[in-house]
Amino acid sequence: MKQFHNFINGEFVATSKTFENRTPVDNQVIGLVHEAGKVEVDAAVKAARAAVDGEWGRMSVVKRVELLHAVADEINRRFDDFLAAELADTGKPHSLASHIDIPRGAANFKIFADIVKNAPTESFQMTTPDGGTAISYGVRSPLGVVAVVCPWNLPLLLMTWKVGPALACGNAVIVKPSEETPATATLLGEVMNTVGIPKGVYNVVHGFGPNSAGEFLTTHPEVDGITFTGETRTGEAIMAAAAKGVRPVSFELGGKNAGIVFADADFDKAVAGITRSAFENCGQVCLGTERVYVQRPVFDKFVAALKAKAESLKIGPPNEPGVGLGPLISAEHKQKVLSYYDKARAEGAIIVTGGGSPTMPAELANGHWVQPTIWTGLPETASVIREEIFGPCCHIAPFDTAEEAIALANNTQYGLATTIWTSNLSTAHQMAASVQVGLCWINSWFLRDLRTAFGGSKASGIGREGGVHSLEFYTDLRNVMIKL
Repeated sequence: MKQFHNFINGEFVATSKTFENRTPVDNQVIGLVHEAGKVEVDAAVKAARAAVDGEWGRMSVVKRVELLHAVADEINRRFDDFLAAELADTGKPHSLASHIDIPRGAANFKIFADIVKNAPTESFQMTTPDGGTAISYGVRSPLGVVAVVCPWNLPLLLMTWKVGPALACGNAVIVKPSEETPATATLLGEVMNTVGIPKGVYNVVHGFGPNSAGEFLTTHPEVDGITFTGETRTGEAIMAAAAKGVRPVSFELGGKNAGIVFADADFDKAVAGITRSAFENCGQVCLGTERVYVQRPVFDKFVAALKAKAESLKIGPPNEPGVGLGPLISAEHKQKVLSYYDKARAEGAIIVTGGGSPTMPAELANGHWVQPTIWTGLPETASVIREEIFGPCCHIAPFDTAEEAIALANNTQYGLATTIWTSNLSTAHQMAASVQVGLCWINSWFLRDLRTAFGGSKASGIGREGGVHSLEFYTDLRNVMIKL
């Protein structure tokens, strides 16, 4: 039985209180996770503070960059170990994790190290009231001790998306991975020790939210900032905790993202793109599409084509060839998704395909499987159109004009992402300027340049990370004025 220990001050730390880690493929127990209490969280915060005040805080940018490049190289050297850990925790297809999760998880360290190494600050010369001269310039200093609270859908990628820039800027971190996916965050502790990252720079505490590691970490007075990816409701609770001490937060929260397909779009590419955005990672992608709006002339054709694509997705375990759809993360999440399938049926949806659980072989029968599902025919007030489901499903509705599509897309409390398909350049620019989201894809989806801003609008988040935008959260900008 694997043991997932906390990682504090360069050491793996066991506790007397453990909980089970189960694989979503067949619900079998694959390990025991050691839950951190107040004592462990306090020790991790103290270790992080000592690192910032000590060797790590005094280290040159050049040396920090060198070490973070070594972290990326060591993740890639141990690629198979990280891949196996991620597949066991999430059950996602091998092809997905091997092409996105692990490579991007490693790349985040190099990308942000190089950005910090080359990022300029402002400098001005001015004439003073007495006729003299003064020069002012900016200096960036680390925020300090940063709490990183991570989701379970892309555990390594979304964790290192935050840890990479935090460390590059000279901070120390305490990571609280999801209780569903403890493996890769723990494994990264081994990498940190192997390449010589100083003790206390990277820490991991396992547990849950209320009255557990999550609450103890986010309410700790010595934590200088909190970055979180997850559902909006949890973000609200963390924001309330961060208010005490007026600590900054960076949030990427829930979404109810719209996909918009115009009649002039490349039809086959649009179908392929919406298939990915609605069903990839079993729909467990914050940037995924759960609302699809298709211009009326191609509506029926599009519904039929997406139905065929959804039904062609092979459902199965990670390493089975050709698998395109894995299980949901947990029994609890399966119950939630199926409850929305029931709501759609009760509210009068036309079920184009899916709507339940597939029949799986006996050895997989206890896994958390659901069918990819498409609905039509519901009003915009329906639950499955208003509320985030986070499963492999979408509702498709027709529209006539660009103005109508904009109104439909913006009719939500969320504002995370959209994917728009059109061959008309003017339409593309009009839509990009009008849909209220943090990320807008035109004729693509999930295409990312890590130098660009990432984050949500409205109830989908606060702040932007990515490229130099990460510096806005992970550093404090100080102005220095020198009178010559």
